[in-house]
Amino acid sequence: MYGPRILTRFLERPGPEDSAGLRWQYHSRSDRHSKVGSWGVALDLLATSSLLRAHADEGKVVLGVNHTMRDFATGRKKDLDLVVARPGADATGRARSLRSLVDEYQIPLTPEEEGTLHALPDIHVAPVGAVLIALEAKACMTAHVKALPRLYDELNSSHLCVHGASSQALAIAYVQVNHADQFISSNPKNVLLRSHGAEPERTQHRQPDDTLRVLDKLTEIPRRSSNSGHGFDAIGVSVLELANDGSPVRLVEQSPAPQSGDSFHYGSMIVRMAHEYDAVFSRI
Repeated sequence: MYGPRILTRFLERPGPEDSAGLRWQYHSRSDRHSKVGSWGVALDLLATSSLLRAHADEGKVVLGVNHTMRDFATGRKKDLDLVVARPGADATGRARSLRSLVDEYQIPLTPEEEGTLHALPDIHVAPVGAVLIALEAKACMTAHVKALPRLYDELNSSHLCVHGASSQALAIAYVQVNHADQFISSNPKNVLLRSHGAEPERTQHRQPDDTLRVLDKLTEIPRRSSNSGHGFDAIGVSVLELANDGSPVRLVEQSPAPQSGDSFHYGSMIVRMAHEYDAVFSRI
């Protein structure tokens, strides 16, 4: 599985300048972590599911980026980071694709990852028809306990909207949790301090307790084992060490990160979703 290491490598590079001319590895108002995290999930799903590869090769599926889904029953709307879907109207002749997003997002790939990408069939980014897979990526980087209610509410509303639009669609949550002992937030006070050349304030974390609190909260989010239920079809977690001060970012693979075979392990999420895709969409 490549996704978590690609994301880790990507976050080591600060993003574009904000309104104050500052660059941050992680900014609370930026979606760069979500976009690249979702891209990695799409790559790993494509590499794992033979049926998805066949559908991509035959042009039966497209990607939707920041796609708005509407709950048929309630009318509520939700923007999903990435969806795999049947092509919509006018879905031909599009220049963007899974491969082209590498340059668009400036994703740093190793030669092995690049070779894998180009050995796989490409998927175009195009107008979306019926959604098959819907992915929501969220990050909990600091103030972990304070952030839990919002994290829960945003994730819970995602699967409700996805399955309100289509009970057949597979809903995936990909959560990135920060395990660093301290973190520099991109809040207005730190923006002002950095703009004047002063040292920004660092938020101290209580680790591993903060990470464990987030993982414990995620167990409360509904999950489903059939398309007649409510909840996510899979939840995956990557635990990172990100101080947001320009220092290297580390992917945490030992405890408290979910281990191989655990429900929230990234690899378990990919394998489960590939299996579900192969079972549910074999006749499209």
